[in-house]
Amino acid sequence: LMNLRATREVGDKVESNIVWNYGHVTIPRHLRDIVITEYGIADLRGKTDAETIAALLNITDSRFQQPLLRQAKKAGKLALEYCIPEPYCHNYPHVIKQKIKRFKDQGLLPRFPFGSDFSAEERVLGRALKSLKNKSRSKKLLLQLLVQALLPQPFAHQYQPYLQRMGLWQVNTLQERMLRRLLLLEIKNTSEMDG
Repeated sequence: LMNLRATREVGDKVESNIVWNYGHVTIPRHLRDIVITEYGIADLRGKTDAETIAALLNITDSRFQQPLLRQAKKAGKLALEYCIPEPYCHNYPHVIKQKIKRFKDQGLLPRFPFGSDFSAEERVLGRALKSLKNKSRSKKLLLQLLVQALLPQPFAHQYQPYLQRMGLWQVNTLQERMLRRLLLLEIKNTSEMDG
């Protein structure tokens, strides 16, 4: 059983986690199992190569389905006339968000449904720091973030617990000031995305 997100962010790019060729893992046909993404479940047990590829395409983010489909046809793994069934051609993040919004609004889909050892502050900081780490991989995104951090920002006391937790409530150096501004921006940005 493999549970994974259909995509990952690398800097300012989005890449598919379902790829045509992954050189680090070889799985014999008889050990194929079940793959789950946010777009569905692909039961690969006992399936032919063509059936396996078709099932994986059905749970792939639609931004990457057509290039993967072309590769499969070019390799002779799928018939040239094969098309991804229409119900699976709408695998986009905004579609998922739209479908689950009503349930989130009712409080039925908490971020950690089975609880968490992290405090509320640690969860907010974790999202912000992860986002900062991801943005730091892209020179373009990092430059945009640094320019934003240089602009004057209203300082809100609602962020005091986060800054104290990170040791940035009282800052002395220019580096600490920049770190505090970057963190505040990212807390604000990730909170707006959740809302």
